[in-house]
Amino acid sequence: MLKRFATLGLAAAAMIFGTGAVTNWNNQVVLTNGGHLIGNPQAKVALIEWVSYTCPHCAHFAVDGDGALAIAYVGPGKMSREIRHIIRDPIDLTAAMLTNCGAVSKFAQNHAAFMHGQAKWIAPLGSASTVQRQRWTTGNFAARRRAIASDFGFYDIMERRGYRRTDVDRCLADDAKAKSLADMSEADSVKYGVNSTPSFAINGIVLAGTHDWSMLEPQLNARFTPN
Repeated sequence: MLKRFATLGLAAAAMIFGTGAVTNWNNQVVLTNGGHLIGNPQAKVALIEWVSYTCPHCAHFAVDGDGALAIAYVGPGKMSREIRHIIRDPIDLTAAMLTNCGAVSKFAQNHAAFMHGQAKWIAPLGSASTVQRQRWTTGNFAARRRAIASDFGFYDIMERRGYRRTDVDRCLADDAKAKSLADMSEADSVKYGVNSTPSFAINGIVLAGTHDWSMLEPQLNARFTPN
């Protein structure tokens, strides 16, 4: 049954993370020290997921696992899911700043939009001109992030999410947020030894060699199997 959920796309993910009954724990999102916790904070199983928005394996995990996690684990309140950032490059940082843009309650759908749409928006990473790449790495940091957002279509993604361009530019100009995300990424790399994405921890224990849904799923199921 769970394999059927792996085929859910962005539309299904948006529905899962959207407005619903109060008994759907997917609608409960709180800010943590470095991430966003989705679900029941008192759940006996706590999953931490470290992601990078320019990591193709993270996008594959989102497509394969988001539906099952939301429907079978987080929604019923059996498990919480905390999403934390590992920042790999300026494009990744820009996307992370936009998923964090606005109310905390918007994060889950922002995250889904960038992850499930990565295959489309990431194309300029391989086709950009020298001039475009210079705009990503020169000038003040806010201007760099605006250039990235323009070249990768991030303004369009955010507009579909209900944001105005002025809202997006305000978030992209937040140098304090950019530093906070970068600092927390570095701190998590040291504290947890996370050096690849996606990576996972269950109840604070990092899962060695686990980087996709096929490896994570049985380890989650084992936490819910009676002894």
